[in-house]
Amino acid sequence: MARSEGPVTPGAGAVWADALPAAALAGLVAVGVTVAVERFGGRVGGLLGTLPTTIVPASLGIFAQSDAAGLQAALDATAPGMLLNALFLWLWRVLPPRLPPWPLAGRLVVMSALALAAWLVGAVALVWGAGAWRAAGLDTLWLGVGGLVALVGVGLLATAQARPAPRGRRPVHPVALGARGVFAALSIGAAVWVASTGGALAAGVVAVFPAIFLTTMVALWLAQGEAVPAGAVGPMMLGASSVAGYALWARWLLPAWGPWGALPAWGLAVATTTWPAWLWLRGRRAPA
Repeated sequence: MARSEGPVTPGAGAVWADALPAAALAGLVAVGVTVAVERFGGRVGGLLGTLPTTIVPASLGIFAQSDAAGLQAALDATAPGMLLNALFLWLWRVLPPRLPPWPLAGRLVVMSALALAAWLVGAVALVWGAGAWRAAGLDTLWLGVGGLVALVGVGLLATAQARPAPRGRRPVHPVALGARGVFAALSIGAAVWVASTGGALAAGVVAVFPAIFLTTMVALWLAQGEAVPAGAVGPMMLGASSVAGYALWARWLLPAWGPWGALPAWGLAVATTTWPAWLWLRGRRAPA
């Protein structure tokens, strides 16, 4: 399906028509996949929970609201955005032992605030830097490739030494599961809306707002304690490369094949990122 190269200025009705289905699908997917950490443990669940899921409806929504250049700019920003998410997750491993011995609720509020503040600072810097990169006439593809390489690198470092990754022993409350879906839906809907305004680079970052990561960490802390989410951090950091991989494949396949290009992009991302990540993790054994 060919895309126009000129600016796209859809009406409000068209924007909502694309944003609402994408957001609803993202919310449903988020609820379905993020229970994997609790059911299968941090190693397997971390990878399953980071398969390309919410990025798929986000990419389709942005595809509908952007020209070809805008779509590719947004998808090229996804890999650096996922790198931010990996660092967001890393904070959930390194900061909790350094927090004061407050009650669980207080520690959780402070931890969430610190991690989100760090992500926001990084996101602002990323949008500014990527905009300057594009304004200089440089190809945003290299932002995506560089982000993916860096993401794989930090993921390998985070999982080089195996850590205990226990399964959850208690089910997460349905309200918490619903919150994951709502946060994911809001972030994807916002990404499509931002794309409709012409902010393609910002849309790529909004599309990878760590909604699922945040709600997963919070829900697991409340239901299982700190050990279960801490064990999933490394695999989730490495698994996040599959989302970046999907974005890089989709930047070519969506303009060439239209919405159907999302299917081979998903399969190629799993084959080139998730499967090698699983082989890497399987070769590591957590200490007793």
